[in-house]
Amino acid sequence: MFKATPNPPDTDDVSPYTGPYSKKLNDAANRALDHYLTPPEEKVPAGRPSTLFIIAPNVDTETLLAHTCETLASVNVMASDLAFDLEGPTRSTALAIQQMVSLAELAVNRMLDNVDARA
Repeated sequence: MFKATPNPPDTDDVSPYTGPYSKKLNDAANRALDHYLTPPEEKVPAGRPSTLFIIAPNVDTETLLAHTCETLASVNVMASDLAFDLEGPTRSTALAIQQMVSLAELAVNRMLDNVDARA
């Protein structure tokens, strides 16, 4: 069978970096193209919380502490119930979580007492 076009010529493997600065220029060009053509990734900075759930800015401290105390009490009960359904090291872990929540609940209750004393 007859081909209309000839086979491509054999070429040597040649590096595109022929000069001493061509790699730097190529890297700079790629960075420039990436800067203008690649959309930036949406990331939340490490120190900044997500704004998916926001607490109203005008809520007073006492209300926030009261809700925190109620939430910790609920987590305390859930962790305690879970611990009694488990055995071995997982039970110990659940009880440790329950104890840490209890300590946080005590701290929040003390803060609530301090807020009430100032009022």
